[in-house]
Amino acid sequence: MRPAGRSETDSLYFQYPKFEAPEPEAREGKQATTVAIVGAGPVGMTAALALAREGIASILFDNKDTFNDGSRAICIARPSYYILESLGIADPFVEKSLGWTKGRSFYRGKQILEFEMPDSSDEKYRPMYNLQQQYIEQYLWEVIAENDLIETRWQSSLEDIKDIENGVCLTVKDPAGEYQIDAEWLLACDGARSTTRSKRGLRLQGQNFEGRYVIADVQMDHDYPTIRRALFDPTCRPGGTVLIHRQPDNIWRIDYQLEDHEAIDDAIQEAKVRASVEAVLADIGHKGPWELEWWSVYSANTLALDDYRDGRVFYIGDSAHIVPIFGVRGLNNGLADAANIGWKLGWVLNGKAGPKLLDSYSPERRGATLDVFANASKSARFMTPNSHGWKLMRDAALSLALDHPFAGQLANPRQMTAYTYADSLAVVPSQDAFEQGPKVGAVIQDVALNGQFLSDQLGDGFTILCFGEALKTELEKASNDKDYITIVGLSTSSSASSYYGAVEGTAYLIRPDLHIAAKWKDTDVTTILDTYRLVTFQ
Repeated sequence: MRPAGRSETDSLYFQYPKFEAPEPEAREGKQATTVAIVGAGPVGMTAALALAREGIASILFDNKDTFNDGSRAICIARPSYYILESLGIADPFVEKSLGWTKGRSFYRGKQILEFEMPDSSDEKYRPMYNLQQQYIEQYLWEVIAENDLIETRWQSSLEDIKDIENGVCLTVKDPAGEYQIDAEWLLACDGARSTTRSKRGLRLQGQNFEGRYVIADVQMDHDYPTIRRALFDPTCRPGGTVLIHRQPDNIWRIDYQLEDHEAIDDAIQEAKVRASVEAVLADIGHKGPWELEWWSVYSANTLALDDYRDGRVFYIGDSAHIVPIFGVRGLNNGLADAANIGWKLGWVLNGKAGPKLLDSYSPERRGATLDVFANASKSARFMTPNSHGWKLMRDAALSLALDHPFAGQLANPRQMTAYTYADSLAVVPSQDAFEQGPKVGAVIQDVALNGQFLSDQLGDGFTILCFGEALKTELEKASNDKDYITIVGLSTSSSASSYYGAVEGTAYLIRPDLHIAAKWKDTDVTTILDTYRLVTFQ
């Protein structure tokens, strides 16, 4: 929503494009596609780019004629930047976004916690970046518009889905009328109110929390650094919670909790939003001018499908799961979904992997969702207690934190980290003892190496990271999959050796999504290549 007199795309700082529907002649000439993607938001566009990276064509369908309005998802975590980098589009995100490492929590105006997220000179990206969703979509779209493998059909809504032999048939409606198009595979990226999910008769299952929040974007000059602020029981919202994030273009995101007696329809009236924002700004000491940009409302839920695959349909992002914003896991979890299915479906369609690889998508990504639920639910119960008992315990902890710093740790939002696929079909557990190093199924640990980073040396497909010149030489001679495997050799005296617990002959098999498929303390070429074929189901 925007202030009176302004349209939904009349922004103070962002110019929304207007996308036309496809020409009837053009779309009628193409009645089939390899992959159809419903939803051209950040998750859908990332999925299309991940497929294009593997040489797979797709058609994106979206019922809107522009990007999503308002800042919406604003926090991009470090693992997501590696996904963007793998797609060749990280640079504009780094240039525009605001990186941050620190958060502060306050109770009744007194600081009770300052946390630092893990960061070091060995990390290529900061733990977290703030960037409005409009820019996220714009930067993704700029690359998609230049990619010949991706066709985008705006103002095109999904009306029906039917299973056919070796695929699905979609009925799509645009301003020129309805038409049908066949697809071998369908990726549902159409959000929390997924039409795809509804047409397939599927429902999200899980828990609804009581907390309701109004989110408001405000433009103002305010000199507070890019630090996540959480205000508990502030003067402006007694008994409630307020979150404040800085964004580019002097935009400040303010999330404030509604009280039980506040009706949503009343709370989102412009006058009420302005008064509430004014009270928050007074609480943080801002006395300068400000302008209201946009506002909306949300509630905290932990909901998911039982299975993210339904035949030839894969559910990705909010169509598969809805998570609380606390810990900024929604967008980041969705981008990880898109990267996961993108490389796997691409490899299967290219014949580089067997079809069984696709069976690993739902267990891996649903496992990640359940891990998010476990962490985000703790944060949600603290931010918005869903019972009288939880509120009593939360308030007692906050009161205790005024004089005892250890209690303030309970207000730590547990920021998003990449999930470890320890039990996946597409990894092989290690039988060796490692004192250090990332676990099998985890994302690699990046390391600064002679002006570069370890991640810069990895290939687009699988990478074998080996320590010792002898093993590297043997692998280069024996590998018959040079187009799909990159071999990176490091000395046991390199700085990466200690991170990876390496000795002469140590090796790690790394997937295209940077998760570790297998590792060995001391191994041979045959074992490594056999394992590569095992995890790609060849």
